[in-house]
Amino acid sequence: MSQQEEFFLDSAPAGHLKSDIKEAKSRSRLGVIVTGVLGGSLVALYAVAAPFVTPALRKVCLPFVPATTAQVENVLRMLRARSGTLVDIGSGDGRIVIAAAKHGFQASGFELNPWLVWYSRLKAWREGVHRSTSFHISDLWKVSFAQYSNVVIFGVPQMMEQLELKLATELPSTAKVVACRFPFPTWVPEHTDGEGIDTVWVYDAMTFKSHLQHGMTQKTTPEHKDKQDSHT
Repeated sequence: MSQQEEFFLDSAPAGHLKSDIKEAKSRSRLGVIVTGVLGGSLVALYAVAAPFVTPALRKVCLPFVPATTAQVENVLRMLRARSGTLVDIGSGDGRIVIAAAKHGFQASGFELNPWLVWYSRLKAWREGVHRSTSFHISDLWKVSFAQYSNVVIFGVPQMMEQLELKLATELPSTAKVVACRFPFPTWVPEHTDGEGIDTVWVYDAMTFKSHLQHGMTQKTTPEHKDKQDSHT
């Protein structure tokens, strides 16, 4: 170190050095706080966004599009002579389930998004139907619907064919299925109501279950086997 540098350090006021040290510590502390805030914000953002993004990454998903007032009214009108248990597959914010409970159904909703499920539970409690409603965080493909006599589904075209087989296998023959926005590809509706996006299609379980059984019988008959053998 040169004599000039030594002289400069020796001549620097002690108070000024302490001030520089405090300023450096303050900057370091501020950097830690900013890093922590940014990290916490990213975690919070992931926690909020993940339930919305994760379903979209699935092969077949039900996007959340709230039912219109007309759709809710059409569903209830088609089920006005019905009672008992009802399930809304992909229940979203719970409006179908809550409306059905107000009309005397013991209604349940299945939804992948936990935020929507918690919101639905709170809304049901505020509207006084929490005892006749239930909301579940679950994948529809991992749930059996055998206990329900009324089914409502806001599906997408990519899943309707698979859902046909699942419901025809699980539901009792006395059940009714109401499809909203998109009809089932091979089932013949018993009734149709509404127009445009508010259209609903009603299907009778006895009809589509008999078609399923008939199709399975055809595949196992000797004539069908002979035709298969003749092509091999």
